[in-house]
Amino acid sequence: MGPVSVWQWSLWGLLLCSLCLGSPTPSTAPEKRAGSQGLRFRLAGFPRKPFEGRVEIQRAGEWGTICDDDFTLQAAHVLCRELGFTEATGWTHSAKYGPGTGRIWLDNLSCSGTERSVTECASRGWGNSDCTHDEDAGVICKDERLPGFSDSNVIEVEHQLQVEEVRLRPAVGRGRRPLPVTEGLVEVRLPDGWSQVCDKGWSAHNSHVICGMLGFPSEKRVNVAFYRKLRKRAAKASARRSKPLGRPVTKLKAKPKTRMGRGPIKRLLAQRQQHSFGLHGVACVGTEAHLSLCSLEFYRANDTARCPGGAPAVVSCVPSPLYAASSGQKKQQSKPQGEVRVRLKGGAHPGEGRVEVLKAGTWGTVCDRKWDVQAASVVCRELGFGSAREALSGARMGQGMGAIHLSEVRCSGQELSLWKCPHKNITAEDCSHSQDAGVRCNLPYTGVETKIRLSGGRSRHEGRVEVQIGGPGSFRWGLICGDDWGTLEAMVACRQLGLGYANHGLQETWYWDSGNVTEVVMSGVRCTGTELSLDQCAHHGTHVTCRRTGSRFTAGVICSETASDLLLHSALVQETAYIEDRPLHMLYCAAEENCLASSARSANWPYGHRRLLRFSSQIHNLGRADFRPKAGRHSWVWHECHGHYHSMDIFTHYDILTPNGTKVAEGHKASFCLEDTECQEDVSKRYECANFGEQGITVGCWDLYRHDIDCQWIDITDVKPGNYILQVVINPNFEVAESDFTNNAMKCNCKYDGHRIWVHNCHIGDAFSEEANRRFERYPGQTSNQII
Repeated sequence: MGPVSVWQWSLWGLLLCSLCLGSPTPSTAPEKRAGSQGLRFRLAGFPRKPFEGRVEIQRAGEWGTICDDDFTLQAAHVLCRELGFTEATGWTHSAKYGPGTGRIWLDNLSCSGTERSVTECASRGWGNSDCTHDEDAGVICKDERLPGFSDSNVIEVEHQLQVEEVRLRPAVGRGRRPLPVTEGLVEVRLPDGWSQVCDKGWSAHNSHVICGMLGFPSEKRVNVAFYRKLRKRAAKASARRSKPLGRPVTKLKAKPKTRMGRGPIKRLLAQRQQHSFGLHGVACVGTEAHLSLCSLEFYRANDTARCPGGAPAVVSCVPSPLYAASSGQKKQQSKPQGEVRVRLKGGAHPGEGRVEVLKAGTWGTVCDRKWDVQAASVVCRELGFGSAREALSGARMGQGMGAIHLSEVRCSGQELSLWKCPHKNITAEDCSHSQDAGVRCNLPYTGVETKIRLSGGRSRHEGRVEVQIGGPGSFRWGLICGDDWGTLEAMVACRQLGLGYANHGLQETWYWDSGNVTEVVMSGVRCTGTELSLDQCAHHGTHVTCRRTGSRFTAGVICSETASDLLLHSALVQETAYIEDRPLHMLYCAAEENCLASSARSANWPYGHRRLLRFSSQIHNLGRADFRPKAGRHSWVWHECHGHYHSMDIFTHYDILTPNGTKVAEGHKASFCLEDTECQEDVSKRYECANFGEQGITVGCWDLYRHDIDCQWIDITDVKPGNYILQVVINPNFEVAESDFTNNAMKCNCKYDGHRIWVHNCHIGDAFSEEANRRFERYPGQTSNQII
């Protein structure tokens, strides 16, 4: 890769300088259709894409907004057509893109969706509203223009300038510096190309904003003397070059040797000759999530002297520990930190997910009321990322389960933790999990996606995995041995590719031709599923060992942007647990399906009984994709005993463990049938087992296995009285991909006196704080049933 490839690229797209420069200069209005009556329309707000935003209307020369009262998708269709798009795909309320200014032109807008103009829709009348700008409506349009519509949908400012992207350009080190780049000259992309920023009046607040955009939580002071010395030497080199031939040259005194070579001087000299300054007067408060929200000025086209007495702005950022190792920086002595109180769940990519907070030892979600990019940025920086790219509402990252701890969070952006922001405590009546807040954070550019690729697939989301190995000048591509390759390894590969989750991890890929790449260069790959790249997983190193040779038995993946997420309703287990002594003559069918302890084989059938710990289990799918069995229905097995098909060999594990993790009793349950027993109010059932029907669990539904059905138990006949842990693990062998495997295990405290059993403190494996989890033995409960 050349030096340009190490620059960080922002994902914000076209952002509007008018947000920080005041009212925009009116743009040339596109030709309007009949019925528009001279109105002009635009999309505004932050953050947004070019086809979404707060709707603003100009009437009588004054720009204003629309209230979200009675706003519908039909009204959004009409407005998107006014804006030059074919149709709407959604709409937003409560000023998702930030509150507007000026008049609120329309309130209680009611459209059928077929109107040619918004003037044909019913409303309270122009300028008649009882709303505030906290209720401004927005639209999300289909990114497809109406034929002949030429408006660019950009709020234009002077000379049509806006900051589009930001990057750091290293002045020293060039290609030798590893990614991510943490220090360099600030450059911004304007419509006519990349430009530098004048450093006159540059502040630490400005650096803080730049670092946040590039994925870094904080900034540090730059060694200004070093860059000043570098510039002086570049200036002297320029002066010597400009002297005519034949003139005597004054001999410079010898100076002590420094580490500055000719490369940095040449680069600064080249930049000096380019005069590429495009921005000056930057004045950020430090809480902005993007440079476009700061006060700034663009140079005019006829400026002759740019940045007199100044120089290009230089910024140095501090990466989080997650990225510090890859940047080659010296590891700082880790100071003891308090317990983590904020986390992200359900995101397909690093730095995104549903926001969850820890309160009174229990994790819960955040209601999206008044959730904005300032609060989202506080979360992102607290977790070691940059500022927020987007503040998500409406459970866009899936619904949580359990408590909702916070509502109406109002951050200034300066807080070090979300808990430092003013907020309201909440009760279940105030908010529902359909309003869970989420974030997407800015991440540093590490280039890991350039070291992996897929080949042979039918789409870019599937194929045989190829990885790049070797040093500079000797890079080559190779395959991965398919031995032991599974869902967890595929999850890491898809994450590294930027393709989200893994639907399948494949050990044979003979049907995907890999072209000229036939060498297997990596084997023994074992991942936990949380790594950012395959390099971070355990593997055999340079010594490749593969049981099944040939390119036919190599690793492949099928990736997806969405995945299911199963959770067990732990409170129901605690409420329904009891002991039953069941006669052996009633257990023939269960014995056939291996639902009893091994000692049952030597029992005196049909006399005697087995002692069973019974309980109900309710398994919810809270992800963003339906949970479907891995095997197709052609391979499901009919069980005459219970009269149903089994679609998975093992669906759950039921275990009784000692406090140190030793298993003393076990049960297991094949998926008797995966179906939607019940669903949330707005969700329809899709799966049922009757008549060889399709099996699965729909998003927003749950499958209930009652305590009184066969195999819904653990055989504890041989268990002695004592204190134990009851553990239930869903999808224990990771046969089906999920967005989060850390919540698949549920644990309870058990006390058994030989006659009665007490089950208490049941919780999902990641539902409690670390302190609360210390009450249980710290063993890897989720993997205790795996064959290592």
